[in-house]
Amino acid sequence: MCSHYQAPENERLLEGFGVAPETQMPLDLWPLYLGPLIRMRSEEDSDDQTPELEVVTGQFGLLPFWAKDRKYGRHSYNCRSETGSTKPTFKSAWKKSQKCIIPASAFFEPDWRTGKAIPTRITL
Repeated sequence: MCSHYQAPENERLLEGFGVAPETQMPLDLWPLYLGPLIRMRSEEDSDDQTPELEVVTGQFGLLPFWAKDRKYGRHSYNCRSETGSTKPTFKSAWKKSQKCIIPASAFFEPDWRTGKAIPTRITL
């Protein structure tokens, strides 16, 4: 995951996942910003009438239980599948199967061809 992404508008979340937040959240997101996350609804909150998925507001960046400062999340937003189960930052959440979808309509990567980092928007 890149450090800068654009969240989709609520209508797109509703079309794609069948759920959306009640109000539109900020679309331009960086580590530690609050944005929409999609996760499985907990079993105690579920019944036959509620959707399987839910949208919650969450902080972009994983904050491990042992982190002493919230700012740790600025550097813990990128987990590789091959090391997620072994790196101290992600290991506990990985083993507990704590996961979610971070919906993105675009992400930004620096283009260094000019010698300076120019944010470049990438989307489908």
